[in-house]
Parts: sequence; structure tokens; C-alpha cells
Amino acid sequence: MEVSKHSTYRDYEWAIELNRLSLTLLGIWPENHEAKQKKLISNIRVIIILNLITWICLIPSLHSLLKIYDDIMSTIDNLQYTMPPLMAIIKLFIIWQKKYDILLLLNMIKDDWLRPKTSDERNVMLKQARIARILTIFGCFMMLMSIISAILLPLFGISIRYRTNRTDPGKSLPLQLYYVYDKDKSPFFFEITYVLQCISVMLIGVMYSSTDSFLSLLVFHVCGQLENLKKRVIDLDKFHNFRIALSYIVRDHMRLIRSINIIDNVFTIMLLGALLYFGILFAFYGFLFGNLFSQGRDLSVARLTFFIIVSSTLFTHMCLYCVVGEILLAQCEAVYEATYEYKWYMLEPKEAKHLLMIMIRANKPLYLTAGKLFPMTMALFCNLLKTSGGYISVLLAHRE
Repeated sequence: MEVSKHSTYRDYEWAIELNRLSLTLLGIWPENHEAKQKKLISNIRVIIILNLITWICLIPSLHSLLKIYDDIMSTIDNLQYTMPPLMAIIKLFIIWQKKYDILLLLNMIKDDWLRPKTSDERNVMLKQARIARILTIFGCFMMLMSIISAILLPLFGISIRYRTNRTDPGKSLPLQLYYVYDKDKSPFFFEITYVLQCISVMLIGVMYSSTDSFLSLLVFHVCGQLENLKKRVIDLDKFHNFRIALSYIVRDHMRLIRSINIIDNVFTIMLLGALLYFGILFAFYGFLFGNLFSQGRDLSVARLTFFIIVSSTLFTHMCLYCVVGEILLAQCEAVYEATYEYKWYMLEPKEAKHLLMIMIRANKPLYLTAGKLFPMTMALFCNLLKTSGGYISVLLAHRE
């Protein structure tokens, strides 16, 4: 039974609404036939956001780092605030520059939702979209907890920084950075700096989380299409015209392969940055945890809580990359297995040889990669944890 067009369009809007909202806020949601004025406004919004994060967060944090690089504790404490805005800027810039490649993927998603389909195929697509939506909501919640703790704790005079930092002021800010002006002056410089930092922290959270959620939307949609493709291969003998059905399956398979390649090309540098970012920060957070617990009675509950929230967010996002890559690989292999297990020996030779096109293409694993070097799988995630754990022990030994 086919699904009505009204229902499919409603499903499409439901599937993309959260991602469209967050990326539109940042000015990087691509649209067909976008008016020049709207395009200009979106570009101006991106430029303003990039400049705000750069001048309010990134440059002051690098300036602060230059002043305390000879102190390992202060350096590690500084880097946990320097790397997130740097990573957020990279993510926003990449998506901004790849808007038109992404537009091809969004058009594919729209076409897939609006094309005629059976109720079973619709259910598969809804299942994958629901998973992506849950991950988006969960990622936003984790990021929101980090943002709230970073913004609210300084209001109560609770510092989450390593207080021997030479650049620490008398008054607490969400990010204790070094500025060329006296930011402790009140009621002007301190309040303005506080507000700008709050806005910057919120934007960094949105930039960081929304790009990851968008990746999950794209990949899970492709996974849904691969699952439907596998079912069509299994039920190939139920179609009235075998050659037409097989031709459609081959074209659809090639289309999905191209989509995966586009996703990989768009996100590969971002994933490489995320890989390095996670490896470094995970080692640093492990070192900071060890240092906090060694303080005994002087243990700061506020710092410990903040580290737990932020490190959990970091761990969740990196795990998401690898889980999504693993699921995509499993779906690609499932198409190959379905083709391989099909009763091709019951077909005529001319018909059986057409299955080779799918088998040859499906036999080649399709990964999301970090910098075209490292396949994003759970094996990579486990190796990364093992390597970072080794560096934690080195840092702790160096402290002693």
C-alpha cells in the first residue's frame, strides 16, 4: 500500500525540522533558488558569528596560552577552553563552504521522502529518522548542560578554572581569558565582556552540536535507504518485470554510493579534527581528574562536576561519530549479503550476470573517514581510548 503525498511531506518536515532550525540560526542551511538578499543575510550572519568567536574567545585564549605555556597545569587548563572554539569555527566554516554539496544531499532526502513508497519502506525511513532525532535531542541536552554550568557557576563566584593561572582575574567569567583591556572594570567592561562571552559560549555549543546532529541525519537517512534497497533485493523475484526492477535497484544503489562519497568529502576534515581534538582533550581531562582526586580535602566539587559534564559531552559526540560510521558500514555489508544470498542460480544467465554489478559495488566497504585516512568505526574509537589512556599515565608521571 502506497503512502499519500500529504503524509510523506509531513514526514519529511518532521525529519529535518530540528536540524533546519539550528543550521538556519547559524546561517548555513542551504536552500534551492535562494534569493540574493536572503543569501547575503545568511553570509553576514556567519561572518559575524565567526568574528565574535574569534575575537572574544579564540584570540584571547591563545594570548593567555602564550603567557603560561611553561606551566603544565595551567597549559592543560587553558587548552580545554582554547580547543572547543577552534573546533567550532572549523566546523562552521566547512559547512559554510560546502553548502552546495550539502544541498545535493538535502534534495536527495526530500526526493526520497516525497517519492511513492510502500508503508513498510516509510516505516523503515521513520525508524531511522527517529533515531537521528533522538540523537539530536540528546546531543542538544548534553551541550545545554555544559553551557549552563559554564555560564551560571561564575555568577555565584564559583570558579571551574585552575586558580594559579597567572592570567586569572579577581572576578570570574565563563571563560577566564586574557584581554588587552581591563575587563574587571565595572559597571561597563566586565558586564559587556560577560554578556559577549555568554553569547559566544552558546554559539559554540550550537555550532558544535548542530553539525554533529546534521551528520547523523544524513547518515541515518542513507542507512534507511540501504535497508529498503536490501529488502527490494530480497524480494526481487516478486516484481512483475525482473529487468526493470533490477535496473532500478542498480541505479538506486549507485545513487546511494555517490551520496556516501559526498558525505565523506564534506565531513572528512571535520572528522579528522574531531579525532585529534578528542584524543588530546580526553588525555587532558584524564590528567585533570587524577589531579583533582589527588587534592584530597581540597577537592573542588564544582570543578569535578563541570569536568564530568564536559568530558561526558565530548565522549558522547566522539562515540556518535564512530557508531554512525559502524552502522553505515553494517548497512552496506547487508546489501552485499542480500545480493550474494539471492537465488541467482535460478535465473537465466543474462539476468544473473546483472546481479554482479551490485555485488561488485557492494563488496567494497563504504566508510566515513577522518581525513581519508582512518575509517570511523568502533575499533578506531577503542584504539583512540587506549592511546589517550597511555598519555594520561605519562602526564601523571610527569607531574610527579
